[in-house]
Amino acid sequence: MERNNQPGTRTGLKRKSPESGNYPLSTSFSLDDLHEDLFEKVLSWLPTSTFFRLTSVSKRWRSVAASASFKLACSQVPSRNPWFLMVSPNLHQSVIYDSAESTWKRLNYPHLLLEDSNQSCMPVAASGGLICYRKLSGNFVVCNPLKKSCVELPPLPLAPHNQSLNAIVMNASSNSYKVVLIYGELPNLSFKVYDSVSDCWVDEYALRRKVDDDDCVEYDSTDGNVVYFLSKGGYVVASSMQLERSPSKQYSSVITKKDGQEVVYFVSSSGTVVACNLTNKSFSEYPRLLPVFCEYSIDVVECNGEMLVVLLSEFLESESLRVWKYNEADRRWHQIAAMPPAMSHEWYGKKADINCVGAGDRIFICLNSSEICTYVLCDLASNTWVELPKCCINGEVMEFMSAFSFEPRIEASV
Repeated sequence: MERNNQPGTRTGLKRKSPESGNYPLSTSFSLDDLHEDLFEKVLSWLPTSTFFRLTSVSKRWRSVAASASFKLACSQVPSRNPWFLMVSPNLHQSVIYDSAESTWKRLNYPHLLLEDSNQSCMPVAASGGLICYRKLSGNFVVCNPLKKSCVELPPLPLAPHNQSLNAIVMNASSNSYKVVLIYGELPNLSFKVYDSVSDCWVDEYALRRKVDDDDCVEYDSTDGNVVYFLSKGGYVVASSMQLERSPSKQYSSVITKKDGQEVVYFVSSSGTVVACNLTNKSFSEYPRLLPVFCEYSIDVVECNGEMLVVLLSEFLESESLRVWKYNEADRRWHQIAAMPPAMSHEWYGKKADINCVGAGDRIFICLNSSEICTYVLCDLASNTWVELPKCCINGEVMEFMSAFSFEPRIEASV
């Protein structure tokens, strides 16, 4: 016998009786029928953006959103689709791209980041559900942008103010995080580490060059006073002047952990990729992808625990954007993906710069030039390249220099 659903009752789900296909049975199921633990586990698998709407559903859902056991259930979800924090030229926009919903969103800045004047904090690293900012004073602030919770790290003891800072990376786990700084001029590199467990900066460590490094490095060529360097746009050019890199590219670096060894990678001022092994306290320079006289834009990303290089260059009278992986066995770069020529050709002759960030199998690429600005999401698993829609706020199209990838986790603690 079939029951009609009346207004105000829960929606019924019909199925046929296993004994007879002629008499459909009516069953009704609601999430509210679940035991509290199972109820929280089901909700924890929802897209993170829906968590902000839980409080408007019912009293029970509002209670779940605030409970510690719900945050514990969220922490047991192995991974979430990444959000990309966008960096605008004025450094004070809080716009993210939600890859789960393929939409742009705005986030409010935590109060600690708003206490000082505008442009006082710049995002420099991200990991897990956390983002690390650097203040004009040189101090660091780590925050969970979803919870709007922040903590300012202790000042650096004997801070290396007179040495160039090459890389800033963060490595976050479920209940702790580390911030790593690489500074100095090649070949004199050192690093410091902040550990959230001890809430202090550990001692400074020097990095030695690997003894077999000379076999694979092509050193910079010089002609009189000519110096080769990476310009603001990310191009290797020749000049007698040294220019500063753009803020969004200044500390571009990634960290990987494999076989118990932590390695930080960054692009040097001459355009080479430098690998700093924190475990062995050594570093090496990888061979160049292109000759020093070529013009190109380069960036490093981390995807599935591996370092990859994204390179934008002119190739056969067309612009080419390719992804490369370094093979330690044969000490060579191998191409693993390339943007379709139909997409990359529009950048030919426009002197575009790329800023990239990796997340799982995906690479988020910001392409900028004086003529055009766009954002591309590359899926390495399927070798698909998708140009994202423009970000409009109050009817105005926003432009961004770079992005930082993080997992939207309400349970991530600073």
